[in-house]
Parts: sequence; C-alpha cells; structure tokens
Amino acid sequence: MNSEFAIEARGLSKVFGDLKAVDDLDLSVPRGQIYGFLGPNGSGKSTTIRMLCGLLTPTEGSAKVLDVEIPGHARELRPRIGYMTQKFSLFGDMTVLENLQFIAEIYSFPKADRKARIEELLNKYDLAGQRRQMADTMSGGQRQRLALACAVLHRPELLLLDEPTSAVDPQSRRDFWANLFRLAEDGTTILVSTHYMDEAERCHRLAILDHGVKVADGTPQDLQQNTGMHVVEVTDDDPYTAQEALHDLPEVASVTQLGIRLRVLIPESFDAPLDIVQGALSRARINAHIAIAPATLEDVFVAVTMGCEERHA
Repeated sequence: MNSEFAIEARGLSKVFGDLKAVDDLDLSVPRGQIYGFLGPNGSGKSTTIRMLCGLLTPTEGSAKVLDVEIPGHARELRPRIGYMTQKFSLFGDMTVLENLQFIAEIYSFPKADRKARIEELLNKYDLAGQRRQMADTMSGGQRQRLALACAVLHRPELLLLDEPTSAVDPQSRRDFWANLFRLAEDGTTILVSTHYMDEAERCHRLAILDHGVKVADGTPQDLQQNTGMHVVEVTDDDPYTAQEALHDLPEVASVTQLGIRLRVLIPESFDAPLDIVQGALSRARINAHIAIAPATLEDVFVAVTMGCEERHA
C-alpha cells in the first residue's frame, strides 16, 4: 500500500570533511503536491535532493522515496523519478529531437509509443518549431523547457528540480511554473529548490533551509501567519536615516530596506511595536509614515534564519 507521502526522511545528514552540509533533516512530502526548498546557496538544498534520488549516500539517517528505502534500493527508484539540475545537462551538439530520442532510449521507453510521446512533449512544451535546432543554440527558456520535457518523458511519479529557473527570464519562469502546476494536477509529486521568494509562495508547502538545518516547514500562508514577529512598515523619503535610528534598538530584530520603505521586525514578546518605532523616529526628528503590515515570505525567512546565523557566526 502506498504511503500518503512521496518522501519521508528522518535524521538525514551529510558531512563533507569538516562541513555538515545537511544536519538531522526530517521531511514529509505529500504525494501530488509541489513542495519547495527555500534557502540561499550553501543551505543544503542540492545536497538533500541528491541524497533523495540516490546520487549521494547519507552520512546518517534514512529516507523512503516512493516507498523505496534510500540509499539501499536507489536503483529501483530511478525509473520512477525525474531529475532536473540547475545547469543545463543535455547534449548541446544534438538537436532537440535527438535529445528526446536519446532520453527515451536511456529510460527504455516502449518503442511502439516513443514517437507519439515525443510529439506530445514537443507540442506541450512549445518546442515543435525547434525540433531540428541544436540544443546549444537555444535560448535559456527554450533549453529549460527541453530539460523539463526530458525529465518527464518517462512519466515519473516524482520530479526533483534543483533550482531550475536560476538562469532564465521572468516570463520563462512564469511559463515553467504553469507547466509544474499542470504536472501536479495530473498527480506528479514535485520537489523544487529555489532562492526566489515569489516561487516559494507558489508551492503547496515548503521547508526553509539554512546552514543545512530545516528552520521552518509548512504552507506559505501558515509560515507568514506564524513568524513570531510584529512587522512594521516605515515609509520615508530618507529611509537610510530612518534605518540608522532603528537599527540598534534592542527591541528590533531586523530592518530591511525596500526602496523608500523599511520592513522592521520586532519579536511578538514586545508589546506596542508601533510605539517602539515611533518613539525612535521621533527622537531622531524623523516624521515618517508607519503601519503594521502582514508578513511576507522574506520576513519569514529573515525571522527563522537569524538564530542559525548567530550559531554559525
């Protein structure tokens, strides 16, 4: 009987010499959902994905991926998953069609169905006009669509995507995510790593990783409603001076500038956050507009990673 989770990891860790790239990670990814890994470079996202698809052996811990034990039975898992890396990894000196034909051969896709499946993918991912084009002459967005078509050619149950949109324009990113939602609606489970906040907001659930540690896990909405922080937005024509007035307040956890606006995080253990901010600005003779604001995912990220940064300072 299939578990309700496509991925279940317990105590997953990976050590490279003196570096603990992934530290005691627990993970539960529901089937048929898009689950995001949000974090900066070096946070352990890529290492985790490589362990889950059997490319790396964990130093400690274990995982079940599609009810298959990892790392012990990774060979059984490979025909059932698709994997797309950040760097374009197909053959630049082959055409779009030749790349798809090669991947079909690698996965032993039934020959009787191969031609129809490739035509379906060429049309679905808007590549029919590029079928004879060499892959290394394509734009970033076109190569991204080709890589996704190759990753799903064999109809995997689970798709692992390692920062797949880092080198493409915003329109290509939007189109790519539209394709991911269609795949999820058809039952494919998708684990995608990203450092873009707007992409993380699109996930059904996400984990935030920092220095190899999972520091938050939940739906984007739940995470935004449970930051443990008051968020005060300050608008002033001279935000730099306002930031100086607020930065060293003992009640202020973080101040981030966005144009002429400041996002000020104050722990919920402090009452009257507006009075705290207004008092500091008044002492500096700054007449700014202030208001309580709903938390964004960036606010969540700042709030949950502050402890990690202090431990690794």
